[in-house]
Amino acid sequence: MRAVLQRIDGARVVVEGAEVGRIDGPGLLALVAATHTDGEAEVATMVRKIAELRILRGEQSVEDAGAGVLVVSQFTLYGRTTKGRRPSWSDAAPGPVAEPLVDAVVTGLRDRGITVATGRFGAEMKVELCNDGPFTVVVDV
Repeated sequence: MRAVLQRIDGARVVVEGAEVGRIDGPGLLALVAATHTDGEAEVATMVRKIAELRILRGEQSVEDAGAGVLVVSQFTLYGRTTKGRRPSWSDAAPGPVAEPLVDAVVTGLRDRGITVATGRFGAEMKVELCNDGPFTVVVDV
């Protein structure tokens, strides 16, 4: 699994003109992707990283701060650009494999008591955020 975590001061996701997910105030936007070999172990590690990384202000984690996370699936994180001018998406897991893995990350975060909002898997989404810092990290598990 791969995630891009952005420290935010608010973010939202809009699909077809309607807001489907929103986090107000400090927290994280987690763009999450799965590859073909991901399973329960990778989900558990990703959940732990998102919940416990001390990347909010004051070196706090989402759990420490009681902050929220907006999780948005983004298969393009596995785009390979080493050849040519068009990315290859072959490293990204197909929807039927990736969707339950991303859902499991959401469930795992909620099970830890974290407020989680989401985008809509496979939809054309507009993501708006206020990147706090800016502060962005890539997490590979």
